[in-house]
Amino acid sequence: MKLIKNAVLVLLTSLSTLLTAQETGFSELLQNIDSREKTSLNGMWDMIVDPLENGYYNHRLKPMDNGYFMNAQMESPSDLIEYNFETSQQLMVPGDWNTQLDKLYYYEGTVWYKKDFEYTIDTDKLAYLYFEAVNYEAIVYLNGERLGSHVGGYTPFQFEVTDKLKEGNNFVVVKVDNKRKAENLPTVNQDWWNYGGITRAVHLINTPKSHIDDYSIQLPKGVTNVITGWVSVTNGKNGDAVSIAIPELKKTVRAVLKDGKAEFSIKAKPKLWSPTSPKTYEVVVKTETDEITDQIGFRTIATEGSKILLNGKQIFLKGISIHEEAPFKTGRVVSVEECRILLQWAKELGCNFIRLAHYPHSEAMVREAEKMGFLIWSEIPVYWTIQFDNEDTYANAKNQLTEMISRDKNRAAVILWSMANETPEGTSRLNFIGNLAEQARKFDDTRLITAALDTQGRGEAGNLIEDPLGEVVDVIGINNYCGWYAGTTESCASIKWASAYNKPMIMSEVGGGALFGLHGEKNERWTEEYQAEVYRTNIEMMRNIDFIAGLSPWILMDFRSARRPLKRIQDDFNRKGLISEQGMKKQAFFVLQDYFLKENN
Repeated sequence: MKLIKNAVLVLLTSLSTLLTAQETGFSELLQNIDSREKTSLNGMWDMIVDPLENGYYNHRLKPMDNGYFMNAQMESPSDLIEYNFETSQQLMVPGDWNTQLDKLYYYEGTVWYKKDFEYTIDTDKLAYLYFEAVNYEAIVYLNGERLGSHVGGYTPFQFEVTDKLKEGNNFVVVKVDNKRKAENLPTVNQDWWNYGGITRAVHLINTPKSHIDDYSIQLPKGVTNVITGWVSVTNGKNGDAVSIAIPELKKTVRAVLKDGKAEFSIKAKPKLWSPTSPKTYEVVVKTETDEITDQIGFRTIATEGSKILLNGKQIFLKGISIHEEAPFKTGRVVSVEECRILLQWAKELGCNFIRLAHYPHSEAMVREAEKMGFLIWSEIPVYWTIQFDNEDTYANAKNQLTEMISRDKNRAAVILWSMANETPEGTSRLNFIGNLAEQARKFDDTRLITAALDTQGRGEAGNLIEDPLGEVVDVIGINNYCGWYAGTTESCASIKWASAYNKPMIMSEVGGGALFGLHGEKNERWTEEYQAEVYRTNIEMMRNIDFIAGLSPWILMDFRSARRPLKRIQDDFNRKGLISEQGMKKQAFFVLQDYFLKENN
């Protein structure tokens, strides 16, 4: 064991040395879009399904300069134009195409989206076209001109379009491609639905020419009486003033721009954010030409041996995992109201913690969870067996990590950045995830790093956690399905756990499946009684783990998955939810609820 640990430490030291030469920093993205002047481009968009990508490539598979993105119109009866957005079907944005049109239920490929909108030019303003998320690869055109592309289905991106907009009518076209590829994240094999489309909101945002584009405002690591941070200003000049005010604390500080960024420090002792008291403060950031208001909470998070400390005190994370699957109608979550339904169910369950799996959820979800007092595990889709030796795959993962942290770095509720889920052990995987963890700490050293490790095997002494990735993370996540994928329900309670690392462990996945309304004996698979028994025996197992710091069983609600074809039981749903997709609570919900209500810390 010492040899393994020493080898890992040498590897991490070399990684750290390598990373010092690499550029770090957030991708350019407007922070806090709800505090901006913005126009919604949501609603019905024209669409064309293009499985052969005829709208992008010619018959020699060469990109065309007159593809569907030109939105060409017939000017004479003899014109040959083999597409027409005006007479096409439509899709709602935000939304996925799979649940909007039956013929697209299983479809993976290209769909073209087109939206017309009116714009009035203001020469004193800049304009940004902002997408909250498009799954998976988007190529964006404005009035026939290519703006750029984005890869990754769960993080926001934008384009500055000030000089590309016209007075009056404009149109935006987006080529959306959700084909799964081995080099992508997630890879070709995933256990959730590959919802294609413009799945989150689209905005046209106006800002002053010199405007606040980003900021970080929080307590430094381990400190509760100083608020520090920085403000970034586009088109700001050296020496320009930036003020940061927290009216309730009667605090205002003036900072000065240098190379586009102003750093500041405020002596203050705010009331700390916690699940029992999710206190936030209005924070106002101003320049001579711009003003942004946000609600920000302040808290500290740390570890001490096998404990997780929130604001210096031990906390047990009573959690549940959640997919971004809409309740009642299924499909991708598209509204704040749908977020609130899922979160209210978690609150009813007795949770103070949620694992947002297996990708960054919407900003609305994170902000609503913060208001309701949930601690959050946020994750990028480094999932199962990806191409760890592929440099482009790593660049993709780093970019998704950067965009996740950039968007949510001011949310006190987020305490864990997760680097991966159930990845196979190996040197290339350790290099890959070790690099990501190092990058995450460079971006944000105030939060904890975690990863969900794959199910551990049984040994004579029980389950020993010795995955070398345990050296990289601050908190070890363990996915273990005793009674479902391995062992009998009777065997679970007696399993003993040990760890090679003096670190907190979260049982990040545990559970089993059941079809709501199917009843039988507790040893009968797929019945509510079987699932409830899995939970009872696994809860007994977890009670006996002295280094466990929390749990987030799998999962709050049944969700669609193409890996689950069993007719009359699964019907394309992963049935491990404690609640059915129609909102009906299974017996296991109440078993876990009873356990959480009896936990006093």
